[in-house]
Amino acid sequence: MKFQIDKKNMMFSNRALFALLIPIVVEQLLNSFMGMADTVMVSNVGSAVISGVSLVDSVNNLIVQLFSAMATGAAIICSQYIGRRDTNGANKAARQVILTVLVVSLTITVLGILFRKPMLHFIFGKVEADVMSSALSYFFFTALSYPFLALFNAGSALFRSSGNSRFPMMVSVISNVMNIAGNALFLFVFKWGAAGAAISTLISRIFCMITVFVALRRPRQEIVVNSYHTIRPDMTLIKKVLAIGVPSGIENSMFQFGKLAIQSTVSAMGTTAIAAQAMTNILENVNGIFGIGVGMGLMTVVGQCMGAKRKEEARYYILKLCGIAEIGMVISCLIVYVLASPITKIAGMEPESAKLCMEMVTAITIVKPIAWTFSFVPAYGMRAAGDVKFSMITSTLTMWCCRVALCIGLVRAFDMGPMAVWYGMFADWTVRSIIFATRYFSGRWMKKKVI
Repeated sequence: MKFQIDKKNMMFSNRALFALLIPIVVEQLLNSFMGMADTVMVSNVGSAVISGVSLVDSVNNLIVQLFSAMATGAAIICSQYIGRRDTNGANKAARQVILTVLVVSLTITVLGILFRKPMLHFIFGKVEADVMSSALSYFFFTALSYPFLALFNAGSALFRSSGNSRFPMMVSVISNVMNIAGNALFLFVFKWGAAGAAISTLISRIFCMITVFVALRRPRQEIVVNSYHTIRPDMTLIKKVLAIGVPSGIENSMFQFGKLAIQSTVSAMGTTAIAAQAMTNILENVNGIFGIGVGMGLMTVVGQCMGAKRKEEARYYILKLCGIAEIGMVISCLIVYVLASPITKIAGMEPESAKLCMEMVTAITIVKPIAWTFSFVPAYGMRAAGDVKFSMITSTLTMWCCRVALCIGLVRAFDMGPMAVWYGMFADWTVRSIIFATRYFSGRWMKKKVI
């Protein structure tokens, strides 16, 4: 494929590109490894605790993805303003992002705390009493952390949109260390169970938010936000943020609703299946995090290119970063496969759960390098160009028609275990990759406008 560009005068040199990407990938990898360590520590407290935590994390992931979508809107709009050399526009947009995220996250926190018990019973049905008790306790404290997480995500997105991915990485690393130390204290010394794990998470998220928002006040950087109490709604800018964030939020929410439907199916299979699926999810997140990190960096790259009206460069970078993501995918899948068995032993998993987990990890290691990259990475770039509705519709349809329908069908018709989840996942990845590849090569995504 030929690109009509001047490679000597491109917006991002290879050095600048990797300076942006490497901290994001490192941050995401460390987050996943710390999440895995978190799961290992909780699993050693007991099957009821890890089962309750894993059920609530299915709901938490839905909320996290919503906040991530709002941060996506921030990153895309601010990066396009920066590409246009309009720092004033970027700063005005940043202030509206902060206000919007604060209002939305506080609303979700209040509703989550008030209705957590009927919501968990509705989603997961009848589960063992000790599992539900752990789930309710864990959900209460994690819900308190939503505003801090949402604001940290938004603040980090503002830094990344200007090409500074190193600072959010450093904050995240320190936060993760705090979280693990807190887990050790609250789980094994104070023996607070699921509540201890959640309180540790709450403290680390408060630290992240405060640190990032103090840093946003510093002068001599492209995006500066201060005098937070003077921020007032600007509906024109808020609409621009929501025009990107809402479709991305719907896409991510539908994605997580589908996972909840699948999790609800798995939860009826018993504690062994729940524990195996929970650990498999952690491992699958780890081997895919390199590609996710590359995709997050791609949003900044494409956003700045589109803001500067250098569309051919945006097209070039999408393909280039897909190649980088694929190399990382192969390596990370192999590493996770080698480490999976020792991890299940360290986690103290029961032999039956560990065996089931390894069967699923083996299948993922074979299929994911083939089908995953083009099903996700190009979409990050196309969203940064403003092509968010196509991504939303495609992802929602493939999620429900492939992943959810196939999983539930295999379980009910053939009495298949948790492996049905991954057969549905593989079908989803394959169909998405074909659709997004077609969209990318058509060039229609380059005709969209954000600002």
